[in-house]
Amino acid sequence: MTSLKFGTSGLRGLVSELVGLPTYSHVRAFCAMLREDGVAGEVLIGRDLRSSSPLIAAQCAQGIADAGLVPVDCGALPTPALALAAMKRAAPAIMVTGSHIPDDRNGLKFYRASGEIDKADEARILDGHAKLALDAAPGMSVTPVQDEAIAGYRARYTAFFGGNALQGLTVGVYQHSSVGRDVICDVLAALGARPVPLGRSDRFIPVDTEALRPEDEELARQWAGEHKLGAIVSTDGDADRPLVADETGRFLRGDLLGVLTARFLGADAIVTPVTSNSALDRPGLFQKLVRTRVGSPYVIAGMEQAKAEGARIVVGFEANGGVLLGSDVARDGRRLAALPTRDALLPILATLALIKAENRSLRAIAAEARFAIALSNRLQEVPQDRTLALIARLDAEDGGFRDAAFAKHGGVATRDRRDGLRLTLGNGATVHFRASGNAPELRVYVEAPTPEAAEALLAENLAFAAAQTR
Repeated sequence: MTSLKFGTSGLRGLVSELVGLPTYSHVRAFCAMLREDGVAGEVLIGRDLRSSSPLIAAQCAQGIADAGLVPVDCGALPTPALALAAMKRAAPAIMVTGSHIPDDRNGLKFYRASGEIDKADEARILDGHAKLALDAAPGMSVTPVQDEAIAGYRARYTAFFGGNALQGLTVGVYQHSSVGRDVICDVLAALGARPVPLGRSDRFIPVDTEALRPEDEELARQWAGEHKLGAIVSTDGDADRPLVADETGRFLRGDLLGVLTARFLGADAIVTPVTSNSALDRPGLFQKLVRTRVGSPYVIAGMEQAKAEGARIVVGFEANGGVLLGSDVARDGRRLAALPTRDALLPILATLALIKAENRSLRAIAAEARFAIALSNRLQEVPQDRTLALIARLDAEDGGFRDAAFAKHGGVATRDRRDGLRLTLGNGATVHFRASGNAPELRVYVEAPTPEAAEALLAENLAFAAAQTR
């Protein structure tokens, strides 16, 4: 059985099962779908910095050329920079990235000229991949446009925020192996901030914004103590999900960054998965809230729903930090065009701009949001069928297993099945179990009234899930 599958954003799996024919045939199937829909011309290709990405990108280019389309090499760049360049050129695109997963895995993200493919497109690609009869490879020519794509992404934000937007701020940039590490420093400097590069690595580091490694949290605390920083910023591997820590080195959750971004942009509607903080359900925070399943295709569909229902400025985001801009935003004669794909740079800049505009610490701004204490982590190497079996037992109608598991927390008051199983406990805390969409991982999310209670609840349920899925 192959590890390759479409998850929350793109096709991912083991490098050993992706390189060669699987990459080529999935790309040929994507191109066949485009041709069926009347698309011709260029297909842009980007990649992250993991070791297998250059080879897979070359195999993507071969598949595009063999399909009769024109491969355009954008090199190593952030996923949202590739998406922006593709939209500007009215061209589809493929990003070679495994995002935050380890270096022995990689993936492909497919884009139409209008943005990310949807679930129906994924099904068409899989069907085409299964049926594909491969032709001999006649050779190809690849056009390079990396500088143009990165310059366009940089200009998008320097033009909208303005040259002095971050004047006087000193910002640590945890570079690790993020493909966006240099772009972030360039944009911060252009907006008047002083970027301090930190932790640059020549090997790929799987930084997951939803399950931070203890060493990343310790590094942030050390850097905050060593430097006078207004914040520390970073991203995952392909720079579509942000990491932001306050002046003490404490990281903010991705859904809080989404809220701060929406507030900065004046959004009247937000779209976010069920895993995002329950504080978002408070009346009056935003005019409209749409909850979805986890994954950018679902958030994008929710944004379209919100716009169809009359929302003026729509911002989508996920608990892991990816922010999607569903509407154009105009401010002070400047315009920021919609970019309906996950982007790390917008929430980083919006959060820093709030620090500057309000002349307050990020810690104070974050505390004002009054988010529930929410934590998450994962169990790795847990096959999806075992996670689904655990969820089925917890969701059984007789409730015996469920009630026994959570008896000391007052049992289970409500169940939400929109994505995995989210349980609201009798004492008001929540526990949410779901299978990762593209890795053999079981995700556990909790909310509780205090940090200590949240940490204890997370540890308890990670241990519980581990025992039940052995």
